[in-house]
Amino acid sequence: FVTKLWNASRYAEMNECKLVAGFDPASCKMTVNRWIVGALAGAAANITVALDAFKFNEAADALYHFTWGTFCDWYVEFTKPILTGADEAAKAETRATTAWVLAQTAHLLHPIMPFVTEVLWREWTGGRDGLLMSQAWPTFPEVTSETRLQMQIMDWVVHCISEIRKAP
Repeated sequence: FVTKLWNASRYAEMNECKLVAGFDPASCKMTVNRWIVGALAGAAANITVALDAFKFNEAADALYHFTWGTFCDWYVEFTKPILTGADEAAKAETRATTAWVLAQTAHLLHPIMPFVTEVLWREWTGGRDGLLMSQAWPTFPEVTSETRLQMQIMDWVVHCISEIRKAP
């Protein structure tokens, strides 16, 4: 789990994904970016409920499935062509989204993996924002009906690819 997160951090660094001051994830235009923001918001809601109920195993499970499955296995693969393509606006949005999602994931992981997330946070912010443990718990934009539709499309693509991979 830690290795996947660390590799995602290296992927972001290699592709020049950096936190952008004032980045608003609700402003994303690309389906893949709206999908990951919506998926993170859904995972965060489940994680917050689990942590509030002291169900740390459920919070860790939701974090694992989002980080390992949704972000590392699918989002990273879907965005590789964008980050190596010629569309600079698409690259900029994807870089900002990737960095934002990683930072929010670190916030959500912090109660479970505080030492690792502090190191990553310091690396991503250069220490300018102080310790992660002193940051406010993240809030996420409301998932609109349009974003929900785009999420359904991406979920269908993921399901379709998964089924093709299972075929003999």
